[in-house]
Amino acid sequence: MFPRRGRLAGAGSANGRDLREDEAHLTRFARSRAGVEAFVEPRTAVTDTTVMLVAADGEWTRRRVPGPQAAHQLAHRLGIAAYDAAVVGYPQRMRDWNARIAAQNRAKREP
Repeated sequence: MFPRRGRLAGAGSANGRDLREDEAHLTRFARSRAGVEAFVEPRTAVTDTTVMLVAADGEWTRRRVPGPQAAHQLAHRLGIAAYDAAVVGYPQRMRDWNARIAAQNRAKREP
């Protein structure tokens, strides 16, 4: 009744070029901001393993990685600390940054 069509768009492993672009983005982020730490997010039923980089001011970015070991290796190459997000959670500074951005966006929309 429902034909098999393979994986959904965005699901599964990314190709090599996409992963290189993701790593380049993470590298630029880490090198252009102070106090960056890595938070490794485990693979789920709907997403691949990801790594979230959080700067000292709470600004953050997230990209796919081939697996947890690759995320920790990237953090090591960048000279930043890496934590398992499922174990330690996310830093308060990230939530504070999200709240500041949301407040700024609300202020822009209000007359």
